[in-house]
Amino acid sequence: MPHSDPVPPASGAHLRDPDASRLAEATRVFALLSDATRLHVLWLLAQEESDVGSLAERVAASRTAVSQHLAKLRLAGLVEARREGRHMHYRLADGHLRRLVTEALSHADHRVTGQAPHD
Repeated sequence: MPHSDPVPPASGAHLRDPDASRLAEATRVFALLSDATRLHVLWLLAQEESDVGSLAERVAASRTAVSQHLAKLRLAGLVEARREGRHMHYRLADGHLRRLVTEALSHADHRVTGQAPHD
């Protein structure tokens, strides 16, 4: 098997060996990403801040379902909310999550379309 050079970390990556608490936290995040509706909501929020009604329309789910997903994501600290009048606007909590969601769906795009992988 040929030796390959290590892949450089993504911009903003932390170069610390994972301990049990970091592995548990990453596993918790991946578990939240494992639901297609939640992942779609996170992808939309990676593009721009949005409200429940807009998100529900774009993911073709009920407002109630999207609200429940957002509540889980907020409780987990992945999504933040701000009130503007009577409306709540949601956004991703940080750039690491934005890159994770974007990369996961970019990877999926390559798998679905058969496009060759790249770094």
